[in-house]
Amino acid sequence: MGGVPLTATPVCMVLLGLMVVVSLGAFSNPELKRRLMLNPYLVHHGRQYERLFGHPFIHADWMHLFFNGYVFWSFGRMLELIFSNEALFAQMLQTDFWGENNGAFYFAVLFLGGALFASLPAMARHKDNPGYNALGASGGVSAVLMASILLFPTTSLYLMFIPIEIPAFIVGIGFLVYESYMDKRGGTGIAHDAHLWGALFGIGFMIALRPAFLMRFFEQVVGYFS
Repeated sequence: MGGVPLTATPVCMVLLGLMVVVSLGAFSNPELKRRLMLNPYLVHHGRQYERLFGHPFIHADWMHLFFNGYVFWSFGRMLELIFSNEALFAQMLQTDFWGENNGAFYFAVLFLGGALFASLPAMARHKDNPGYNALGASGGVSAVLMASILLFPTTSLYLMFIPIEIPAFIVGIGFLVYESYMDKRGGTGIAHDAHLWGALFGIGFMIALRPAFLMRFFEQVVGYFS
């Protein structure tokens, strides 16, 4: 990632700002929180489709907001910088059709598409359950996280409470395995299915942009062990 200028990342900043502002508003306004939460029953039977796009911008509490915001900013700002660097990303895509100033658009699609895609399991499982609610940006954040890991799998990451560097691809694999296991186990009160499906969207989105990204991922991982 060397050589990418650390300039402003407008969409990342706007999305993070919306998370903070809307979440803070929902903390003090229970009606706003109730109106934006993902309730599959009301989406399916009441056609309240705004919940699909509103729930990523509200959070349960300060810790929930901080964690999602921190991960989103940590990975999202660099990812948008890369998306917005036309020459760099065109080189990575091996094509001249990236187009000027499209990076911000694709980054927004990655996050919002991840959040929407991550809501599909809940929509299928709970469309007839009026008591189910979900909220938070975890689906979109997971998409951004896994897209970053796909591009830079050998980047060293630190995890909380683990004081050693861990290659990003190990973190990514562990994330997918853990979220899949916890989703099947259930009973945690956490939407692990949203984390998992958001992550899968991030991977699929990048491969759809350029299938060679998958081969590039494996080449970097193999090179890490060489």
